[in-house]
Amino acid sequence: MPMNENVFSSWAAWRRRTASRLVHAGSRWVRRVGAVTRDRPGPYRFGSIGVGTRLAFPQGTVFGEPWIHLGDHCVIGEQVTLTAGMLPGLDLGPDPVLRLGNGVVLGRGSHVIASRTVEFGDDVYCGPYVYVTSDNHSYDDPEQPIGHQWPRSEPVSIGSGSWLGSGAVILPGARLGRNVVVAAGAIVRGEVPDHTVVAGAPARIIRRWAPDEGWQPPLRTPAPKPVPAGMTAEQLRAVAELAPDDEPPRPEQVPGPRVADG
Repeated sequence: MPMNENVFSSWAAWRRRTASRLVHAGSRWVRRVGAVTRDRPGPYRFGSIGVGTRLAFPQGTVFGEPWIHLGDHCVIGEQVTLTAGMLPGLDLGPDPVLRLGNGVVLGRGSHVIASRTVEFGDDVYCGPYVYVTSDNHSYDDPEQPIGHQWPRSEPVSIGSGSWLGSGAVILPGARLGRNVVVAAGAIVRGEVPDHTVVAGAPARIIRRWAPDEGWQPPLRTPAPKPVPAGMTAEQLRAVAELAPDDEPPRPEQVPGPRVADG
């Protein structure tokens, strides 16, 4: 009897492992096939979608895509919502309403809601669950439900090279300069100058770059040491084994695979 139990137990364990592998393989296949790219736009007809841009599957809510223009090499995570206009099916005129520059990254679960112009510069990186909107509810009439009142709308712009931390909220009328850091959970409105760090709700400037003085207040930790250009995977592994205070070696200092002379 114990032998039979072991046989049945082994058979059940094998079935569970096999089913798990099949489920995960099928999930990877669905995500790969369901991703939206320039060559495989799926059901969407964006105003433009650049080379190398990819919207991960499953996508969030997407509508008004003729007025959505996506630059080259953008990475848009799972469940990201991109909308142009208040409702699907509206004619929004000849110009783009939502525009992403080249190299924009939108983290999983982020929302970009645009009934007025919303523009991302190049190389804007957003963590997960970032919310960017040109529209905000109004509550002027105390007798009407807030959701029934016409929203206030203003354009939004996010400068090139900026970084929006997880859960950041960018409100209507916000104008972020270049290389702005928005801390996780910050709520941003109004104008934010170039090369500043903002945090809080509402967000305020907590650090800025001064050409003559550097970052003020000074950064608490030294800048990370960049990996030298041209290093191979083997050399990068060797760098990872260095002590924290060691200088990264130049590529010619790290042994790599030898290439036979021709």
